Amino acid sequence: MPDYSLAPGAIRPRRLRRTPALRRLVAEHRLSPAELIEPMFVKEGLEAPVELATMPGVSQHSLDSLVAAAQRAADAGVGGVMLFGIPAHRDATGSAADDPGGILNRAIAAVRDAVGERLVVMADLCLDEFTSHGHCGVLAADGGVDNDATLDRYVSMALAQARAGAQVLGLSGMMDGQVAAVRTGLDEAGLLDTVVMDYTAKYSSAFYGPFREAVDSQLTGDRRTYQQDPANGREALRELELDLAEGADIVMVKPGMPYLDVLAEVAAASPVPVWSYQISGEYAMIEFAARAGAIDRRAAILESLMGFKRAGADAVLTYWATEAAGWLRETA
Repeated sequence: MPDYSLAPGAIRPRRLRRTPALRRLVAEHRLSPAELIEPMFVKEGLEAPVELATMPGVSQHSLDSLVAAAQRAADAGVGGVMLFGIPAHRDATGSAADDPGGILNRAIAAVRDAVGERLVVMADLCLDEFTSHGHCGVLAADGGVDNDATLDRYVSMALAQARAGAQVLGLSGMMDGQVAAVRTGLDEAGLLDTVVMDYTAKYSSAFYGPFREAVDSQLTGDRRTYQQDPANGREALRELELDLAEGADIVMVKPGMPYLDVLAEVAAASPVPVWSYQISGEYAMIEFAARAGAIDRRAAILESLMGFKRAGADAVLTYWATEAAGWLRETA
């Protein structure tokens, strides 16, 4: 039988894997609660939270339950919360989006008042939750999204959200020129310190499905004329170049796990922080697989988050942020 034993002095990579303490000491990447951001949904008219069927453990919040959830996130050391609003009334231009009394702007103010500076309060800046047609912008006569008319609405939303107390605005609509338009509008209004985080690479993905339930989406059709084609990778670097030139403070890659290659390339090229979003379909896959007994839930969640870090994400939006933060603090 052949002798497969290693000779004295042979290189043995397994030496550094022998004990938990050694593995911890030589780990190349680490997760911390401060690098996690929790997306949260608040729905106008609710008196109590309603759990989502397609995202077990995630709820549409009432204003009161949203504030309580944000406080729990702050207590866990989570870096921030990203707020999405679901209005009672929708129309063609999403008029509730920039109404100071609208649900999202009231939620921003309430959460900011409750958590102060303990975490960063962020707001989704897009029209899809507020329009009767479910698209991310104003529609033109031919039924397509009118890019420049949409930019006007985005600027108005940005001013309303910043004045309500949002510290970071998440520009997720994928309109051409949205960073420049919003940055100019904020600066001209004297809101110089408001951070613009742009969704540089947001793909037209099949993994958004559960999010449609979360925001009561009115969309029919798809968003392929403004979100990126999953077949394209280099296009993300072109978008990055444009976003940086327009003044983006932070950039985003979304979805997460199916686009780790894009995340790695954007992270390698970007001089500003790069975030990624572990979206609803990714969350649902792990949750339902764990419920079926196919995987270890906690291990799979933490492994998936480490994948984002390894690919270059400086922070990750994940629906497990508060829960995962608790685990990380247990093992710190």
